[in-house]
Amino acid sequence: MHSTHSLLCLGDSYTIGESVLPRENFPNQVIGMLRQSKYEFEDAEIIAKTGWTTDELQDAINVSQVKEAYDFVTLLIGVNNQYRGRSVEEYIPQFESLLKQAIYFANGNPDHVIVLSIPDWGITPFATSVPGTSRAQISTEIDSFNRANKRIAGSYKVNYIDITPSTREAFHDQSLLAPDGLHPSGKEYSIWAEKVYSIVKSRLN
Repeated sequence: MHSTHSLLCLGDSYTIGESVLPRENFPNQVIGMLRQSKYEFEDAEIIAKTGWTTDELQDAINVSQVKEAYDFVTLLIGVNNQYRGRSVEEYIPQFESLLKQAIYFANGNPDHVIVLSIPDWGITPFATSVPGTSRAQISTEIDSFNRANKRIAGSYKVNYIDITPSTREAFHDQSLLAPDGLHPSGKEYSIWAEKVYSIVKSRLN
């Protein structure tokens, strides 16, 4: 049994923390919380890039030099599928394939995989600048993508964190948004990190 643990985070801009300092993104905040609790963890390994859809994340995993075994894996993907007008029907098999890989990376242990729901960017100032769409339409579409990923997560018995309601609070609280008026701030990421940390900690005890 090795004493130093590892965390792999798969996703897009919400995982790398676009427009915030690296230490403020949720993977790095999770590692910080775990280390404060005296758990030994390597730095988080992140495969994520702003703008990635499910298939682009898949392509990146295919060419990455990731190890095949991590103690914990997070997956948060789909906002760019919605943003680009792609269908939930296309998303479902791609997300399911990514989730199966996440379980594989977590030593085949679904209880050590954590799926995060897609944030609702429809409430952000940026949303009003996108032609041909409305806040309500964005929120409705995000909900349909999240219904799909939640159902798939449930069928594979992985952990699921619904962060979407929390992201909607930014409509009334601008401190939850990064300076770009689109992505979450470090303060919002800390809310997600606390939830991920709680799951990881409970699995280590």
